[in-house]
Amino acid sequence: MTANSQVAIIAAMILLCVTSFNSANAGDSVVYSVDGSEYQGYQSKAIGASKGLVVVIHDWDGLTSYEERRVNLLAEMGYDAFAVDLYGKGNRPLETGAKKAETGKLYNDREKMRALILGSLTEARKLSSKSAVIMGYCFGGAATLELARSGNAENVKGFATFHGGLKTPEGQSYPKNTPPLLIAHGAADSSITMQDVATLSGELEAAGVTYTMEVYSGAPHAFTVFGSDRYQERADKLSWEAFTKFLMATLGG
Repeated sequence: MTANSQVAIIAAMILLCVTSFNSANAGDSVVYSVDGSEYQGYQSKAIGASKGLVVVIHDWDGLTSYEERRVNLLAEMGYDAFAVDLYGKGNRPLETGAKKAETGKLYNDREKMRALILGSLTEARKLSSKSAVIMGYCFGGAATLELARSGNAENVKGFATFHGGLKTPEGQSYPKNTPPLLIAHGAADSSITMQDVATLSGELEAAGVTYTMEVYSGAPHAFTVFGSDRYQERADKLSWEAFTKFLMATLGG
């Protein structure tokens, strides 16, 4: 059996059990401050020797049990993991309009978005000073790429997005020394189109940035969200397998 086959089997087995994951390695909520405001993240220490730090940026509904489950899973895989909060302590919008309002505030103030991510990364460094990978879902994917374009994240070895926003704001670009990117995208995503994927690919090629794009047939937007009507098990498993390999390539272990 090849090393890649072993990785694929392990990743699939992990993902099969994640939907019934029962907080055997439950993490902790952590309140921290950025520019004088309180935020509430979630962290979990690696089981065994740490392979590195993974920072998770939440979807448009804020940091919820979904991100907590991913953090716990990453800890089981041997990574220190920290889920950031970009909305503020206690701010977890439930209605669609409220979610759009919260993301809109940050999309319209990119400097604040970057400052909040960097402030959260500083807090995550208290959990682990090891090299990090930043990853995000949907809105969190767009925020991940915002940080990648900034070039201001120190000791970050890679960025990964799952069904995340891909458009580059006017006036921004990717530095040539941007760490490797992993883009996991659903081909049936009506919010973020295949044209967006192609446009980003062209930008990254022009900038000389190392990247991998995974496109999953029939997968809609939010294809990794357990229990939702958009969840697609095949795409979720394959994207997590790709991410597992990405972590091994960037952080080692």
